[in-house]
Amino acid sequence: MTAQTTPREPVLRGVDLTKKYRQGRTLADRLAKREAKSLTALDGISVDVHPGEVLAIVGESGSGKSTLAKILVGSEIASSGDISFEGKNLSPKRNSVEARRIQMVFQDPYGSLNPRLTIGSVLTELIGYHRIVPPAEVKAEAIRLLKLVGLDEDAMNAYPSQFSGGQRQRLAIARALAVRPDVLIADEPVSALDVSVQATILELFAQLRDELGLSVLFIAHNLAVVQHLSQRVAVMYLGRIVEIAPAAELFAKPSHPYTRALIASIPRMTEGSFNSVFEVEGEPPSPYSVPTGCRFHPRCPLATDECRTIDPALAPVGDSAEHLSACLRVDALPPVPAAFRPAAERTSL
Repeated sequence: MTAQTTPREPVLRGVDLTKKYRQGRTLADRLAKREAKSLTALDGISVDVHPGEVLAIVGESGSGKSTLAKILVGSEIASSGDISFEGKNLSPKRNSVEARRIQMVFQDPYGSLNPRLTIGSVLTELIGYHRIVPPAEVKAEAIRLLKLVGLDEDAMNAYPSQFSGGQRQRLAIARALAVRPDVLIADEPVSALDVSVQATILELFAQLRDELGLSVLFIAHNLAVVQHLSQRVAVMYLGRIVEIAPAAELFAKPSHPYTRALIASIPRMTEGSFNSVFEVEGEPPSPYSVPTGCRFHPRCPLATDECRTIDPALAPVGDSAEHLSACLRVDALPPVPAAFRPAAERTSL
């Protein structure tokens, strides 16, 4: 797959997005006159998705990835911040035209498909309601979508329960494509699938991007999943993006300890498959009690007193305008061993 030149104007943009969930107070809280706690799921996230690119968002569970996806697709409203599509601000309550331009593929494909409707009914209903094609062409369009995602016409008369997990995910992708979106947001679409099935779904996303010119925001908790699919990768930790860079550069020269640890933990079919040069311990802190300073410092082996007091913002790494990192100890990070880099990167560096 060849890398594409990233245009300057993003098709989808989120600026300073925050999302806070207020926790209800118990009787004990009221008697003690304690204020209700709030959970900060997103804390000032800014992200751009460019035409025809795959932007990957990675991070552990609880980092805010799914919350970001729901806000961008419009199923949740941000506490603050702005979202724009092709330079036009999107209101919290989107009309049907705005809504169909950004579609989502969920982690559980079965949950996004009506089990009482045949696949043909699901697709033709969507195509007809949004008037994608003339009424006489609705069925043909549904069949075209099935073939586009690698399924036969026979699927039109079947129910979701009659398909395997990988086939259901293909059906969920066809359902999202039925309204001809410009941006596809995929929230952990392969995490529940077998490894062999994951590869075919990832290849399908790459094919759709190349054939349809789709922009894809691909969310995963595993860097290995997005290694060969994405043009850019943004790494999230505890409600913030801590590093964002072109994919090849991020894997070759990670500039945040958390990114470095994620790369170190990727299993590899080689001798000494786990890179023990750089490891982190423990679980992420509670989002109800975010640490002061750099929020990664309680788990970072490079943390200093400065890291415990200063909250670093995203800043350019070296002379690169595309590689940003929120770390005070970039220069102290150990390099990624050549044996642990992708083969293409080993030969080009």
